[in-house]
Amino acid sequence: MTDLQRCEIRPGRLVEWTLHPAAVSAARRLPDDGRPPAYVQESHIRTARTVRQDGLFVPTWLGTAFDIPGRVELDVLQGALRTWMLRHETLRSGFRWEGEEMRRFTLDTGAVVLHREDVGEFTDAVTLTRYMQDRFDVAADALAWPNFLFTAVVRDDGTSVYLAFDHSNVDAYSIHRIAGEIHELYAAGLAGRTVETASVASYIDFCAGERTDADLMDDTHAVVARWREFIARCDGRLPNFPVDLGLDPQGPLPEQKFLQEMLVDERDAAAFEAYCRPYGGSLVGVLAAVALAVREISGLGVYRTVVPFHTRVKSRWADSVGWYVGGAPIEIPVQDARDFDDALRMVRATLRENKHLSRMPIARVLRLLGTDFRPTSPDLYSIVSYVDSRALPGSERWHELKAYGLIRVSYGDQVCAWITRVHEGLQFAARLPDTDIADKNMRLCLELMRERVLSVARQPLAARL
Repeated sequence: MTDLQRCEIRPGRLVEWTLHPAAVSAARRLPDDGRPPAYVQESHIRTARTVRQDGLFVPTWLGTAFDIPGRVELDVLQGALRTWMLRHETLRSGFRWEGEEMRRFTLDTGAVVLHREDVGEFTDAVTLTRYMQDRFDVAADALAWPNFLFTAVVRDDGTSVYLAFDHSNVDAYSIHRIAGEIHELYAAGLAGRTVETASVASYIDFCAGERTDADLMDDTHAVVARWREFIARCDGRLPNFPVDLGLDPQGPLPEQKFLQEMLVDERDAAAFEAYCRPYGGSLVGVLAAVALAVREISGLGVYRTVVPFHTRVKSRWADSVGWYVGGAPIEIPVQDARDFDDALRMVRATLRENKHLSRMPIARVLRLLGTDFRPTSPDLYSIVSYVDSRALPGSERWHELKAYGLIRVSYGDQVCAWITRVHEGLQFAARLPDTDIADKNMRLCLELMRERVLSVARQPLAARL
């Protein structure tokens, strides 16, 4: 995971694809699609609208970047992009407002036509990067449709592809899958063959089913009671990262900065994973390391956070592009942890007890709680996310192909951190408020995490038994 400024953009000829104006015009005339938005989609878009009404434009797109070696065939690449897009229904579906209600519309596959534009030659990487970010901000806007843009920077020795999507359509697993899928489709197009794949389940169908289940829950449900208790212990708010971030409570929403580096290499990541496996694996270990780090920085007794989990609980959703993420409230009494093993046991226990809560959309829970969570920030709460990407198709070539998941860093008062297991080790990435105090404390947290991981990974084998 990285931002656009750190993904090695090189100069070249920029080409863009978006939906053809005729397809956009056809979409405006479509009847409503009866399948409702997912709660996470609705919350995201309403939040974007509220923040915009408060006078601030906050881009929140996600994306992916990867290289195609050698001279590219743009017609073949365009065909691969269109074929890939047609697999995933959410990319041709959007929302319009009917009063205060969001109504879905969905374009038929036959109406999907991509429009290609040759923007021109860029000789300076900084200028190109700035231009692309500005274009993505507008084209992948939560309050517009279409809300994606496909681009390619063409050079004689290879082409770099950059795709951006409003977050309502994608999550981390989605963007990590894209490079492998499009490479496969492009190679097939060059060879004049068709890629035979099973049909991909639609995220829109998932949205409808999840919402139906969530709407069966009322304010007496045990899930709602658990969240009510958790929020009460967080002083009536959803939790931010529990270190001093240098925020001005009366000030405007701060700009953010990005922090990214390898936490440890493959050898140490594998040893850490092996040590944590009896307790549930690297996710447990990462959360234990974070909890102990923030205890050391802030002196807190209980680490409270919301842990994201994917909601692809049925195999049919495994290959689908969408925002399949829920959150579980986690409390770790770190003041009672005498050592790392104690912390691991505590994390394992709280995850076992609370992970199932992530299947109920937080936005639905908050609505039932009746609390005024009027969003003033694009992030409702801080996250520490862990993803093991090694099993994803093509991930073994990510380093070679300069493949990245892209995060837009703009404004926000929360800390969002992603720890990703890649073939080269454990990578840490975070966006955080751009204050000196936040930078100091998050860098200290990162170093304390690294020390903890290394101290475990480099123990003699006999000490682990």
